Amino acid sequence: MSIIPSLIGNPRSNVFDPFSLDVWDPFQGFPFSGSNSSSALSFPGSEISKETSQLANTRIDWKETPEAHIFRADLPGISKEEVKVEVEEGRVLQISGERSREKEEKNDKWHRVERSSGKFLRRFRLPENAKIDQVKASMENGVLTVSIPKAEEKKPEIKSVQISG
Repeated sequence: MSIIPSLIGNPRSNVFDPFSLDVWDPFQGFPFSGSNSSSALSFPGSEISKETSQLANTRIDWKETPEAHIFRADLPGISKEEVKVEVEEGRVLQISGERSREKEEKNDKWHRVERSSGKFLRRFRLPENAKIDQVKASMENGVLTVSIPKAEEKKPEIKSVQISG
């Protein structure tokens, strides 16, 4: 295991993973850097906030079993109607959705806002053995599970040849 991924973010992620669309931002967290993740610090009135970027970076686990590719995403507080699962041209799985902000009442006084809101979008290029016409998705207790069966590998046919003579 490389030491680089554990230094720059989630120790389970791999910056060299060809299927990952995560982009490492070396200026993340620096004030006035101009990156999207800290633009709320750079421009206090900006619509893009730290809370929005947290939801935008929704982490998804991808596990391959002998039978299927399984994707799991923690989406607490989001209903299945607010989530979209699509397979695009080119064997690309797209998981997207949006968590709406809570409505503010005039008499409310907020002391702290830590829960994230906003849109999220993740894409994964599926391998050739994925049966994209049999994708199934379910949501239970805030966890989205997408299961994509794998095509059976064609075993090479072995034919015995009789030896004459």
